[in-house]
Amino acid sequence: MTPEDILLIPRAAAKAIPIAVCTPATLDDTLRALDPAHRTFTLAQGFKAEAGRALLLPGSNGKPARVLYGLGDPALADPFLPGKLARLLPAGAYAFEGGLADHRLAALGWLLEAYDFARYRKPARDPARLACPKSADRNAILSAARAAFTVRDLVNTPANDMGPAEIEAAARALARAHRARITVTKGAALERGFPLIHAVGRASVRPPCLIDVTAGPARAPKVTLVGKGVCFDTGGLDLKPSSNMLLMKKDMGGAANVLGLAAMILDAKLKVRLRVLIPAVENAVSGASFRPGDVFGSRKGLTVEIGNTDAEGRLILADALALADEEAPDLLIDMATLTGAARVAVGPDLAPFYTDDETFAADLARHGAAENDPVWRLPLWRPYNGLFESKIADLNNAGSSGFAGSITAALFLKRFVERAKTWVHFDIFAWVPAAKPGRPMGGEAQAIRALFALVAHRYGR
Repeated sequence: MTPEDILLIPRAAAKAIPIAVCTPATLDDTLRALDPAHRTFTLAQGFKAEAGRALLLPGSNGKPARVLYGLGDPALADPFLPGKLARLLPAGAYAFEGGLADHRLAALGWLLEAYDFARYRKPARDPARLACPKSADRNAILSAARAAFTVRDLVNTPANDMGPAEIEAAARALARAHRARITVTKGAALERGFPLIHAVGRASVRPPCLIDVTAGPARAPKVTLVGKGVCFDTGGLDLKPSSNMLLMKKDMGGAANVLGLAAMILDAKLKVRLRVLIPAVENAVSGASFRPGDVFGSRKGLTVEIGNTDAEGRLILADALALADEEAPDLLIDMATLTGAARVAVGPDLAPFYTDDETFAADLARHGAAENDPVWRLPLWRPYNGLFESKIADLNNAGSSGFAGSITAALFLKRFVERAKTWVHFDIFAWVPAAKPGRPMGGEAQAIRALFALVAHRYGR
């Protein structure tokens, strides 16, 4: 089912089964509002409004007449917790009655919980449907859900069906849907103009490319999104252990997320000139593989010594960021599943970011909290620049120390950005290892709702 099938128009609430949401503190008020038979039934079932507990109250025809749903301690409740009902309830149409702090996030959580990656198997059953709360903007909720579904579909697709060509196809579909312009650089032109992208991808039988999508008026504020599109990462000649390759299909999570964010921006018709750049490669092993110790030029003119072929993401981003920076965008955002060090630092749930723009950082944190899309700022600690010095080139792609891996990767990328008014780098996970409300296990959209809210606030609709 699509998000449009699941989130019904508000007037559908008139015929939908009502859902009363309550906490232990508001349970008595909820019970008093019930008819005597339902009150007796609820007490007999021992319903205490525990977090995530649902109780169906039967009607005279044996079908559900009302749903009670517990939030537990409201101070600890996830705003997406009501969304779990999408999978808990039997098929049918439902509507929230009240008791929610944020109807919009509850409805979005319902849609996100309803997601099912069904490309290779049939879904077990369709989710329950929800009447959109009257106070919520249905189109905005649908746009956010569609973006998340797109990101998840792309990340969940295994690498045999998701190579550079398939990422290009996804970008072309976005461009076609919004009448955007798209160019794709491949072959000799890629080798001349973007030598680092070419070097990383040249070993694969699936050729590398740089995807460039633009939309909007040229004189509008320039917002540029760069996404790491490593469709599969073997580590190259610095080969990963097999256990570390199991999730490498998600190494294009940055590309997937910028496509999702771009779709939200274009859906909302924000007053920006949007550009999306995706270097799409497979880091494979063959006789054409780039080697530890090799030195390559870059689009920016800096030379890079290869200290580790498994630090390939920063290489392809470097060339794409250099291109983006040439037109001095007002806002330059890159997203990448870049380092394991970021996961050690903040775990899978938080999306860490780096920027020198204090106002942007504060705004992003505020929007992240409002959108239930958590982000966390990490420092661009300049003294660590010395950790990726090279004796024979301008810089080395791998630090000389095992410390501060996410920070040094961000500092490496910063060397390729000079003219952008604001630059922010995200080192995301793009994966949910254990299901949470509104977040099924698997590929995930991270930080794009927070970023969209910030861009919408800055530049208007």
